[in-house]
Amino acid sequence: MKLYGALASPYVARVVMFARIKGLELEPAGIPGDSPRSAEYLAINPIGKIPSLAVDGQCIAESEVICEYLEDAAGGRPGLPSDPLQRATSRLTGRIVDLYIATQVSTFFRQMNPANRDQQQLDEAAAALEKGFGYLEHFMGPGPFCVADQPTLGDCAAAPYFMLIKKTVFANFERPADPTSGDGRLARWWQAVMGNEDCRSVVDAYGAAVDAFMQAMAARTQGRS
Repeated sequence: MKLYGALASPYVARVVMFARIKGLELEPAGIPGDSPRSAEYLAINPIGKIPSLAVDGQCIAESEVICEYLEDAAGGRPGLPSDPLQRATSRLTGRIVDLYIATQVSTFFRQMNPANRDQQQLDEAAAALEKGFGYLEHFMGPGPFCVADQPTLGDCAAAPYFMLIKKTVFANFERPADPTSGDGRLARWWQAVMGNEDCRSVVDAYGAAVDAFMQAMAARTQGRS
């Protein structure tokens, strides 16, 4: 198996973390042509997004599908609970992240410069994120992870995105407040994630990749001014 992608993507980080909690060695091998839109990469995955997993001459696309494949075919420790209801809770956590949290981050990215901010758009995106955080807290299991006492697929979906939001949204905008601080359900969840070596190692590496990306973006912006 070969995982195509770069750790600066939260979706690549999701797959790497899932492999890590399963005890599998699966690290990103870069992107052919150095871009998801390169001819070399599009020949592998015409969707033009990362990650992709190459298996026996075939390509598996989309991070959630890759994780499900690893759970079904790669062995190792379980990445999903055996109980059907708990499995659904773990999958639902990832679904909420993808549909109600990830979709709002681009609004903040586009308005990192305080001089070019549309406050109405920011207020709407902040309110949507707050709803998404509330959905997570409502549907999570007893914990401390998203289901119970071990990290599963849902944690691997949520943790990289929360690191991204910490670096980009919470650090630069007044709203929304960071729900991983304090003593709420998401705070207990984040503490559990960062207390687990397999999770923390990926979250920290992803955070460093986000920092490098943000620094490069700032340098390009300064170069154009």
